[in-house]
Amino acid sequence: MKIILLGAPGSGKGTLAKKITSEFDLPQISTGDLFRAIVKENTPLARKVKQIMESGALVPDEVTVEIVKERINKPDCQKGFILDGFPRTIAQAKALQNISSIDTVILVELSKETIINRLSARRTCPNCGEIYSIFDNKDEICSKCSTKLIQRDDDKPDTIRHRLEVYDENTAPLINFYSDKLFKVSNDGKPEETFEIVKTFLKNLEAKN
Repeated sequence: MKIILLGAPGSGKGTLAKKITSEFDLPQISTGDLFRAIVKENTPLARKVKQIMESGALVPDEVTVEIVKERINKPDCQKGFILDGFPRTIAQAKALQNISSIDTVILVELSKETIINRLSARRTCPNCGEIYSIFDNKDEICSKCSTKLIQRDDDKPDTIRHRLEVYDENTAPLINFYSDKLFKVSNDGKPEETFEIVKTFLKNLEAKN
């Protein structure tokens, strides 16, 4: 199955994607992860992507499309994949049509107030990449490698609000673009509850194909 996950930043797409990956053995392709891997390189493109990410703006379509195309052409994507964070614009969605077909688009819904509260409480381990909430890890020390956790620039409240504005302007129109493939699910409850709803939907979809 070839799946797109849609939803505002912080809506829980990444957590849902990991659960789908485990259940259906599909690779999760997160443009955020791809970008963060790139910025560790000391190249002009890496520096450009880093500057854009830190401002909360979007990486240019032509750069993003090329990165995603290279990834989905790898052997582990032959039987399907989960796109998390791509496409973000109508232009990217049209470019994707020239790269691959899509079976379904899952829209993860969550209020903006909840998103801001959740993301601003998020802390990341700069060493191993593990993500925590300060509500669960008040010492702000990674339980895996004992590294001091940090708050990424894109998890600070002002940047979050800007990211949500960018989402409303650029990405929300994809809901209509993919209306014929769209499946909506609320993530206001526990992640496990959200996943059970999505799992049932995907099992039924899998049975039809």
